[in-house]
Amino acid sequence: DWNTVDSLCICTSGTPRPTGEMKDGRPVFGFPEGGDPEIVDWIGQKAQIDTVSETTSSAVRHIVVCSSMGGTDPNNPLNSFGRKTDPETGKETGGNILMWKRKSEKYLIEKSESDSNLKYTIVHPGGLINEPGNKRKLIVGVDDDRVTYGGEDSPRTVPRDDVARVMMEACRNPEAYGNRSFDLRAHEPTDGEKSVVSTDFSTLLDSLNGKDCDYSLGKSM
Repeated sequence: DWNTVDSLCICTSGTPRPTGEMKDGRPVFGFPEGGDPEIVDWIGQKAQIDTVSETTSSAVRHIVVCSSMGGTDPNNPLNSFGRKTDPETGKETGGNILMWKRKSEKYLIEKSESDSNLKYTIVHPGGLINEPGNKRKLIVGVDDDRVTYGGEDSPRTVPRDDVARVMMEACRNPEAYGNRSFDLRAHEPTDGEKSVVSTDFSTLLDSLNGKDCDYSLGKSM
């Protein structure tokens, strides 16, 4: 019932699984039937966006998306998962999960630009880890730039709990998070007097000085 909520969080994603095959000494990853990135990360996500933005009874005015870092690099290894090459034609099909995600992100931004009442927030987490949240200082950045945002030795990962917290805070505070697209990682936790934990989510994006991810970089499908 879309007339009783004002925000939608989209966390759906194609999920690669080992196929049981090996290539160059490494396991091959693919997607289950019906779970290809084109279906899940583009067609499915577009359907969610269209449903809440075009249904006349919908009260949703803010769409928050959990995407992924890596979208500026078409050669990111994640894009190779599920990709197949026709031995006769050499044509590649399947895979390209980050490129399909980026297509959905651009579509959402275009919808927002044509509808001033619709806001978006796009979060690009680094590698997701199953460790407790609310224990670390979070790192926000743009365009997969780890050096500028966090430093060359900064972690590539972020706890799932912290990603969920940021998405929840985005729903609560559309003025701070509305029409923003950014990367999210986390420093390693520290103990004692040196412990630093992100707690003020209303100012989390201030360090970006208004910068957002640049969609002229990388490729989308």
